[in-house]
Amino acid sequence: MYGRTKLTKRQMKEDKFTVFMLNAKNQVLDNWQYLVVGLVVVILVVTGTVYYFNSRQAQKQEAASKFARALMDYRAGNNQVAIMGLNQVVEEYGGDEVVEQAILLLGNINYEIRNYPEAIRYFELYLSKYRKSRFNRAAALAGIASSLENQGQYREAAEKFVAAYNEYPNGPLIGDYQISAMRNFLEGGEVDQAKTYLELITNEFDDTDLADRAVRLFSEKSRS
Repeated sequence: MYGRTKLTKRQMKEDKFTVFMLNAKNQVLDNWQYLVVGLVVVILVVTGTVYYFNSRQAQKQEAASKFARALMDYRAGNNQVAIMGLNQVVEEYGGDEVVEQAILLLGNINYEIRNYPEAIRYFELYLSKYRKSRFNRAAALAGIASSLENQGQYREAAEKFVAAYNEYPNGPLIGDYQISAMRNFLEGGEVDQAKTYLELITNEFDDTDLADRAVRLFSEKSRS
């Protein structure tokens, strides 16, 4: 009697396991579309991630190659061709590091060919997008200032040279920015402002050619 009861319990366990497996099988059959789709999504995510990094690397190489080609055109004197190439870099590779240099170079080239409004546009674009390099930001501000000066907007030019100096007061070009600010204040008839920068230059760069140039410039312009 005891043996028959034990056998019945084993059979009950086996029956329950069988029912469980059948239910599991039915669930898999009923939901196989979702399981397959889920697996496909996982595969796509993994594959897409690998492709993204590979394509990003390829994109960086393409951007660098096109930038180098535009730089060669610029050095060869083919300014318009260089501008077209650099614009292509900016438009097609907006997130790549090389775009930063491309925008700055576009500002410089347009300044050199005296297309001052375009030069200012690119320098302002650089300032709006990039904040890490204080040297480059100061250079962009000075580029705007020089463009304004060449258009006779002396007051605005002086303020931009002051901004370039303030952007990177310990930079290697602070003396140039200061004397340029002084020159534009003089051109705009603001002698007192110019004198402030003359004193700044002579104090910081005493017994240097820069100080001598500043003194001569102030003397000549303040008399006229």
